[in-house]
Amino acid sequence: MEINYEFLLQIILGLFSIICFVKSDPDPIHDYCIANTKCSRKIFLNEVPCLNPDYTLASHFTTSVLSKPSDVSRFSFNTTFINEKNLPGINTLGLVLARTDIAVNGLVPPHSHPRASEVVILLEGSLLVGFADTSNRLYRQELLPGDCFIFPKSLIHFLYNIDSGNPALTLSGFNSQNPGFQMSSVATFVSNSPMPSEVLKKGYKINGQNITRIRRNLGG
Repeated sequence: MEINYEFLLQIILGLFSIICFVKSDPDPIHDYCIANTKCSRKIFLNEVPCLNPDYTLASHFTTSVLSKPSDVSRFSFNTTFINEKNLPGINTLGLVLARTDIAVNGLVPPHSHPRASEVVILLEGSLLVGFADTSNRLYRQELLPGDCFIFPKSLIHFLYNIDSGNPALTLSGFNSQNPGFQMSSVATFVSNSPMPSEVLKKGYKINGQNITRIRRNLGG
């Protein structure tokens, strides 16, 4: 399928305009803050320490990490984020982009980003996307290439490739340098310190065998 790059550019510029209006991270107090990832951090900061501006290069503001397909062999999807390591110039600017490759009939399971809203544009394939609000209303939409959809901050959402013959490719923008990613099922059933079985039994109306099977299926 041939991509209309002029149309895609317009969509991306619009995406960044939306991100600017809903920006949530603190405003930077310098023109830029190139992430000094080699700095030994002896204190915790809300961002990566800045490189001396005298050493700033144009290469600090560019990356090709999103141009390469990601491996979806282990799961039915894979997401590649730009961050301060592969794009140092993004540090403190309050935004992130991500590429998600979704296999045929693949699913990005219900999850949330606790620190950011997300704008997703479908570049290839066809998707069913949706999110549930705090009143448990589900908003769902089928997307075709060029279509956009917004997932509000912290709300649980999913992306499902409904194309039985072709993979899907999306580009997402987040209004936080560190949006976070929490998959609902994994956080509930295979957390680091296991959630008490009695809590799961009562909360999900299931028995111990169900819990064991779910944990095993999720890799726990």
